[in-house]
Amino acid sequence: MAAAGAEGPERDSDGGGEELELTPAQLIRSLEQAWLNEKFAPELLESKPEIIECVVEQLDHMEANLKRAKGGDLKVSIHQMEIERIRYVLSSYLRCRLVKIEKFFPHVLEKEKSRAEGEPSILSPEEFAFAKEYMANTETYLKNVGLKHMPPNLQKVSLLKSVPKPNLDSFVFLRVLERQENILVEPEFDEQREYTIDLEEGSQHLIRYKVVAPLVASGAVQLI
Repeated sequence: MAAAGAEGPERDSDGGGEELELTPAQLIRSLEQAWLNEKFAPELLESKPEIIECVVEQLDHMEANLKRAKGGDLKVSIHQMEIERIRYVLSSYLRCRLVKIEKFFPHVLEKEKSRAEGEPSILSPEEFAFAKEYMANTETYLKNVGLKHMPPNLQKVSLLKSVPKPNLDSFVFLRVLERQENILVEPEFDEQREYTIDLEEGSQHLIRYKVVAPLVASGAVQLI
């Protein structure tokens, strides 16, 4: 993935030789979509390292252009505000991911460990290192503070069982970007049966997250 005007093109997420070139506006929209999805999804979503790297390059490119601009020009102030807005979205996106990693770290690492070959990673290399270090520090802390003072048969604890999982049954608001047909919805009550719905482009819905999780991953819907 590469942003027009930014240096150093990146390969697309499929890992092939074909490059996907985005305009700066499209790149920022991709960042905002990833940010909103991450913000409102109950689980940690797929990592977007290509987008992050291209946005950072684009920000550097924009700041270099500002340094060459004339001082006192109103356009300079407007562009500086846009840079700060983009930096805020980027920081908020990365911070949101770190919060989820800290909250669900055993499950995040287990999911990463068990993912099939060729399946997209939910962690960047830096996030993976952070999650492993966070888990090691947590285990060390629990051992030093409490576990070593307990009977031998109680000195082991399963973090996978102790740390709550993401609640995939929580409800989310979404906007449909691409029309979807025959989406299977699980019943809310015992007397109900499974049923299917069609999601029209542009429509908005309140729906259980796990029903639309694949659509969020594919970009067919946008969490709002």
